[in-house]
Amino acid sequence: QVQLVESGGGLVQPGGSLRLSCAASGSIVSIYAMGWYRQTPGKQRELVATFTTGGSTNYADSVKGRFTISRDNAKITVYLQMNSLKPEDTAVYYCNLGQRVFGRWSDYWGQGTQVTVSS
Repeated sequence: QVQLVESGGGLVQPGGSLRLSCAASGSIVSIYAMGWYRQTPGKQRELVATFTTGGSTNYADSVKGRFTISRDNAKITVYLQMNSLKPEDTAVYYCNLGQRVFGRWSDYWGQGTQVTVSS
């Protein structure tokens, strides 16, 4: 099993910044994808930013230029630096780790951390 522990959410004013962290532990293979998704009530969970299994990054168009994903491979930790936050960034942010073990892909999710952007 894989455990993901997120931290760093909170309330911030428009234009402000937050940094999310997600630490993974458990049965993790050497090649995995890891990143951030978000969800608001009544909507599907959407990708925010992620590292692919090949090590490249993907960003949602809505966050490009404002959010930066980074990682510490030794700690199996991924970070999301969020700058110039907007009210529409308000959501529950979920950390995700995906990996293939014995040919089977599995996704693991954190418990979610609330980000609220409001004045």
